[in-house]
Amino acid sequence: MEQQQQPKRVVVCGGGVIGVCTAYFLAKNGAAVTLVEKSSVACAASGKAGGFLALDWCDGGPVSSLARASFNLHRSLAQELNGPQSYGYRPLTTLSLSITESESAPSNSKPSGSNSILPNWVDGPVRSPRTIGTRETTAQVHPQLFTRTLISKAIENYGVEVVIGKLESVEVEETQESRVRSVVLDGGRVINSDAVVLALGPWSCKLQLLSSIFKVHSLKAHSIVLEPKEPNAITPHALFLNYYLSQGTKPLDPEVYPRPTGEVYVCGMSAEEEVPDDPEQIVGNPEAIAVLKRVAKSVSSHLGEGEVEVKAEQACFLPCTDDSVPVIGEVPGIQGCYVATGHSCWGILNGPATGAAMAELVLDGRASIVDLTPFSPARFVGRRKGKV
Repeated sequence: MEQQQQPKRVVVCGGGVIGVCTAYFLAKNGAAVTLVEKSSVACAASGKAGGFLALDWCDGGPVSSLARASFNLHRSLAQELNGPQSYGYRPLTTLSLSITESESAPSNSKPSGSNSILPNWVDGPVRSPRTIGTRETTAQVHPQLFTRTLISKAIENYGVEVVIGKLESVEVEETQESRVRSVVLDGGRVINSDAVVLALGPWSCKLQLLSSIFKVHSLKAHSIVLEPKEPNAITPHALFLNYYLSQGTKPLDPEVYPRPTGEVYVCGMSAEEEVPDDPEQIVGNPEAIAVLKRVAKSVSSHLGEGEVEVKAEQACFLPCTDDSVPVIGEVPGIQGCYVATGHSCWGILNGPATGAAMAELVLDGRASIVDLTPFSPARFVGRRKGKV
């Protein structure tokens, strides 16, 4: 009797949205998946991001096809995973507007002619409002709820195993062609595998196997989460601001996202900074947090001091590459070793299509949902050879 073929054993390293989406689609398509995460699932940027989704904002560049495929996949996943209410997926109207902090709101609260655009809760000194996204082209998820819902479904429906531990090394079998054999965790635990996917986000720079091929810079972004006393007054409008601290200063670019949970997320104040070893050590800079509170108050009287409870003051690190293009593909010179990182501020948007494409690449040898050629790590000069 013919023996049944054993499922491919894949270890996915990294419990952020990229790793979780990859684990989900690998397991859904028949792989035996182990997800390795140092701390907890969605403990870093995937738990502290805004969750904004855009269909066409990446058009004209190499990320366009990935973003479009992923935007549509978010919509279908929301239906597949017990409906959008499970993690806050919903379409949004998205506005661009300018505010100067030193100005005061006009008595009628809204600029002339803007009544059809601005929602009632945006009652600060707003100028130049315009629509930059419709309910057909922009949407949102609650990123932590999305990532954790997906891993729960992957465990429940497809048998994914989650292991908490720090990745120490990827072991390579040196035959005629170098091939992945296993991963080694802190403490010496070895997990044998047929393939390894490294979805380490900004921590990619900490793994010499990857840092010898390409650079991943870490951009520290700050955010606050507010709970208004009157959440029903806040409509689903995402706001992208040109925010002037005073007349003549260079504008900041904070963003404001109401969530269906009743919270309002405000983010901005980004700067390149070295990522710490432990994601639990990340804290926000007090000056940046203070500015975001002033932004919220300037945008809306509903978001000022005394009108909200501050649920979180936080920061996270976004993984950025030298050419501003994600790195998705097989690591040069090592069969069965794959990488998916460098998604910058679009990690939540591009997680599903990245995961689906990576699953196809690992299991079928090529991706069909999107052409991964522009994202190949082979585009970088300097290929690592020899032992890992």
